[in-house]
Amino acid sequence: MSSRGGKKKSTKTSRSTKAGVIFPVGRMLRYIKRGLPKYRIGVGAPVYMAAVLEYLTAEILELAGNAARDNKKGRVTPRHILLAVANDEELNQLLKGVTIAAGGVLPNIHPELLAKKRGSKGKLEAVITPPPAKKSKSTKKSGTAKKQGTKKSSRTKKGDGSKSASADSTTDSPSDGFTVLSTKSLFLGQKLNLIHSEISNLAGFDVEGVINPTNADIDLKDDLGSALEKKGGKEFVEAVLELRKKNGPLEVAGAVLTSGYGLPAKFVIHCNSPGWGSDKCEEMLDKTVKNCLALADEKKLKSIAFPSIGSGRNGFPKQTAAQLILKAISSYFVSTMSSSIKTVYFVLFDSESIGIYVQEMAKLDSN
Repeated sequence: MSSRGGKKKSTKTSRSTKAGVIFPVGRMLRYIKRGLPKYRIGVGAPVYMAAVLEYLTAEILELAGNAARDNKKGRVTPRHILLAVANDEELNQLLKGVTIAAGGVLPNIHPELLAKKRGSKGKLEAVITPPPAKKSKSTKKSGTAKKQGTKKSSRTKKGDGSKSASADSTTDSPSDGFTVLSTKSLFLGQKLNLIHSEISNLAGFDVEGVINPTNADIDLKDDLGSALEKKGGKEFVEAVLELRKKNGPLEVAGAVLTSGYGLPAKFVIHCNSPGWGSDKCEEMLDKTVKNCLALADEKKLKSIAFPSIGSGRNGFPKQTAAQLILKAISSYFVSTMSSSIKTVYFVLFDSESIGIYVQEMAKLDSN
């Protein structure tokens, strides 16, 4: 009888299968009815809710997987989920009131707590200036240049005066007359080095990119531009002229790139930094620094040299410019997570700017 008149048993297909999602639609409907008992719930509401939650979960797991990979871990932990949420603006805004169990705490030490401990050292480091007599001695005797070079290098290592700079002082070139005055390590391993020199004279350091703050016309009329023009040569000037013709005027906070040619660096990144007092000048300076770093990441540069952007002809107070630049660099590396840039050099010449940057670098959160 079952073969003639009986009905065949049919398996029920779930609402999730019909909607094409993994998350349970029926359970979502139950939660919505429990939370909103007075309202009439449409058929598509639980489907939409399940799809949104599924998308957010996939997004967080992908970012957490990237964080685990960057930290060289084979398993995603709550710590990686916390980093993934904190480094994404939209997810951080959405889940700012959520506590992730066993995720730890992101380091956020108030600068005033570190000022007394490290500020005194910073002031002492800022006084260090390269002795001019060494440069003249090395040019007089060519036969004993190698012996003198080894002696001078040992002297500079002892006379640096800062323990933080001793690790990087072996890369200094005493004949060029500059040393690393201060070093700072960021949360994800990038190093910030403070150098007393001119940005066009970095032959002793392995710098792959140099930042040139300019205007919309990308001219080389200021002091830094003329120094880059002398070092880069005719090919560099022709590349800048060709870039000017091809791209037209450079917008505020924009950044473009040319080859370095005669310069120690492989590339020069030209940026149009805003002027002090203009509309949203602080926000635009932050954007300028991040655009320069993003352009360096596109070229897979490992090191980059910054002057004090904005504090020259654009009129930014040196203290304000230093705070904005350091904050922009730190936040860029935290948001990017996987950056090719490992070292950032701040190349400064006047003692006032050096003292300001040493103090502001000491206030940054350590790793």
